[in-house]
Amino acid sequence: MKYDFETLTNRREQGSVKYRKTFREFPDLPVDTIPLSTADMEFKNPPEMVEGLKKFLDEMVLGYTEANEDFKEALKSWLKRVHDFEVMDEWMVNNTAVVPAIFNAVKSLTNEGDGVIVMSPVYFPFFSAVTSQGRKLVDAPLIEKDNRFYIDFEKFEELAKMKENKVLLFCSPHNPVTRVWTREELEKLEKIILENDLYLISDEIHSDIIMPGHKHIVFQTLSDELADRTITFTSASKTFNLAGMGVSTTIIKNPELKKNFIQAVMGVQSHANSALGFKAAEICYNECEEWLGQLIEKIIENQNVLKEELKDTKIKIVEPEGTYLMFLDFRAYDMTREEREKTLAEDCAVIFDHGHKFGEVADGFERINLAAPTEVIRDAARRLKKYFN
Repeated sequence: MKYDFETLTNRREQGSVKYRKTFREFPDLPVDTIPLSTADMEFKNPPEMVEGLKKFLDEMVLGYTEANEDFKEALKSWLKRVHDFEVMDEWMVNNTAVVPAIFNAVKSLTNEGDGVIVMSPVYFPFFSAVTSQGRKLVDAPLIEKDNRFYIDFEKFEELAKMKENKVLLFCSPHNPVTRVWTREELEKLEKIILENDLYLISDEIHSDIIMPGHKHIVFQTLSDELADRTITFTSASKTFNLAGMGVSTTIIKNPELKKNFIQAVMGVQSHANSALGFKAAEICYNECEEWLGQLIEKIIENQNVLKEELKDTKIKIVEPEGTYLMFLDFRAYDMTREEREKTLAEDCAVIFDHGHKFGEVADGFERINLAAPTEVIRDAARRLKKYFN
């Protein structure tokens, strides 16, 4: 079956967060502007999921709901089939979203004043998950070389040896630089983590969208010893565009860590998960793998369109390894942050996520979301080319 990745829906009228936020901030933008910022897709959801939910609603009573065996089996099958990750039912804790679960994980593994290590540039809620709870944000910035980002193992080991630092908060695949970490890189991190008794929080929400030539490795699968010190996050929300469905899963093998995590959740997160979210994810895991394959083909096509349109500019591209995102480097232009952001919004009418939001080390970069019809990406690229050529 050939899936439709070209029809554009008017999400501005649907309450889309990124549209409403964009037009509040820039009310004079052309009404047909497509924000290429927040990481959800402009594509319609898999039709198998839509039809399955219609049938489900004919029979379902939408009361308080928890994950049933059908959802659990679908998720376990997906993780085993796609990632060779075998999960037990008792390891799972279901949440409304990954971001609040990250906050809860930080809270459950640390005390006020403890250090939490991140590797910027990184998904910006990582910062508030640490600082808003009275923990100390400790940065081991990635090293950028020839438009690829690498882990600074020497810096990380130096910070890991400091007893006040308790946790590595890690992004895999990495948002926004799109790195899919190799086994060798993960094993080097694992060695440092275990030698220094750190805990690991691994956000793997983008792990299903991987470019050819790369392979996602679930971090905690490296060893039982590491798994006992790890909290891993997964969700269908990025993979199948279900962010509005309110369902994600936290995987915790260690019973003591799981107990502490659940205690941290109590009173903070709603006890009511989404009945529709569980069913939507279940259907996608069971029936929508072909849709995902075609999605990845579309993202690759959009990457190539952007590269071709921008090849004569001084904008450099960080080669994507995973996710449907791309990191663009504007540092060759003699512009202040304010000038560049104003130019993008007002002169080019394109809306990206600005690099400095992910850490000062990424000032001069912009993150673009490629999960949109190809003509939308081509139009945005041509607007950039017209100004920056």
